[in-house]
Amino acid sequence: MTSPRKLLVTVMAGVVVVAAIGWALSTRLRSPADEAARRAAPKASLITAAVERRKLVSTVVVSGTLEYGSPLPISLAGAVGGTSELQRATRAPRKGRLAEGAVLMEVNGRPVFALRGPVPMHRTIAPGAKGDDVEQLQGALRRLGYGGPRSGVFDRATIAAVTRMYAAKGYEAQQPSLTDRQTYDTLRKAVQTAQETLATEKKALDEGRDVLPWKLKARNAKADLAAAQRALRLAESRRLTPEDETKLAAADAAVRAAEEKLLEAEQALDAARNPPSSTPSAAPGTTAPPSTAAPAADTRLLELRVANAREDLAAARATRQRVLEEAEQARETKLEELRKAVRTARETLATAEQALRQARRLSPTRLKVAGAGKDVAAARAMLAEFARTYGTSVPPGEVVFLPTLPARVDKTAVKAGQRIEDEVATVTGSSFMVTGSVEAAESELLRPGMEAVIELDTGKTHRARLTAVGERARVPGAEEPEDGAQPVLLTPGSAKGLRAGTPVTARVTVGATEKPVLVVPVAAVITGADGRARVRVEYAPDRTRDVGVRTGLAADGNVEVAGALKEGDRVVVGDG
Repeated sequence: MTSPRKLLVTVMAGVVVVAAIGWALSTRLRSPADEAARRAAPKASLITAAVERRKLVSTVVVSGTLEYGSPLPISLAGAVGGTSELQRATRAPRKGRLAEGAVLMEVNGRPVFALRGPVPMHRTIAPGAKGDDVEQLQGALRRLGYGGPRSGVFDRATIAAVTRMYAAKGYEAQQPSLTDRQTYDTLRKAVQTAQETLATEKKALDEGRDVLPWKLKARNAKADLAAAQRALRLAESRRLTPEDETKLAAADAAVRAAEEKLLEAEQALDAARNPPSSTPSAAPGTTAPPSTAAPAADTRLLELRVANAREDLAAARATRQRVLEEAEQARETKLEELRKAVRTARETLATAEQALRQARRLSPTRLKVAGAGKDVAAARAMLAEFARTYGTSVPPGEVVFLPTLPARVDKTAVKAGQRIEDEVATVTGSSFMVTGSVEAAESELLRPGMEAVIELDTGKTHRARLTAVGERARVPGAEEPEDGAQPVLLTPGSAKGLRAGTPVTARVTVGATEKPVLVVPVAAVITGADGRARVRVEYAPDRTRDVGVRTGLAADGNVEVAGALKEGDRVVVGDG
């Protein structure tokens, strides 16, 4: 018989087995509802971001290349050496620094100088040339120490300065070619020949029998005029004739004699009127006896003599004045006669010369003289025109004016032995620049002068500044940006550690907050139907409240906000 204890153990074991089997079956068998619940996605939780307090900086990113600035292709303005022969480089440009006054290259053994100036070389600067390009050349010569004026005229002093510049570099300034010298000599001899022909024809005209009488009359009329002019000048220089001088001397003598006679008569009359006293003077201390007056003398005769003497003197003076007046009248009459004689001589001479000219015009040799005169004028004009540009000159290809020097020869486009056809080199400035492009919308935010940071592949950064945007930023020879993009040009603050041709990333600062501000992700800001901005702040797990905000500067996916927020608050990003 089984004991109760064993029976209990057996029952318990059976229960456990049944339970185990049931559990196993329950793990494998699920209802459709359980299976759907198991496969459903868990309930989504909110995606939040913390409100931060920091300075916000808005930038525009430019991917570009680091190059030397201000690239400028160089072409020669014309022939080197002043000839039309084949232009071939005999020394190619060399890369590197290019200073003012340096020889950029050689063509046919002749130098090509680099000088500073904004006016491009465009012509042969020949003797007598004037203009801004000449004044620019003179300024360069003075800066280089070769002297010369600043007149804007290519004169002898400037030619001497140019000669010194060429000699300092081991060259000779461009002189007239053999053809030019031969042409100049031919033109000079043509002038001499024309002058000799004119002189011969004039001599033949003057020696012609048909003009000899008129020529003699003109010569005599000229001599008569000269004589009449001499007689007039002599008469004008003398106030009195010899006869008038004799008459005036006699009148002066009569005046002096009358003055002496009057003086004697007046002295005699005075003596008669004032006779000397004959009474002796009284002794001192005694009383003088009463004087006895002398009887008055009869002075009527003496008074009559004085009166007559005065009349004689007046008459003598009147006679002298009449002599002077007659002499002056006679002189004026003589001068008028002589002036008339001069006028008559002039008229006679003019008539004779006119007759001589008419005779010459009617002479058969007149046409020869006129033709010879025209030949002389034409020969002189041709010589003067050629001489205007004859002498030491600067051919158009022997000087290259660059806006800024010193510069760098960055690229060479011709090798020694090659023909000169187009560009010979490209020069750049000594400072770096970054060339790139941005979308049109971003270009509207950019202004020249904005600060920027250049980032190298090594992680190093360099300060820079935005130099130009749009058309002003286009670099000659650079690839055109894609449709809608705008070129951008930046200038690094320092060239230290930079290398040309390096790809870089530049960040241009277009806006920044003055101090730390509250910022949230741009995706956290919601604009309601009323146009007001707000954010959803999580104040408990999966529980939010709306907070109105004012937005400010946006940069790098964040935006400045102001409102009932504090640093550390969690705002919902997206719908959650």
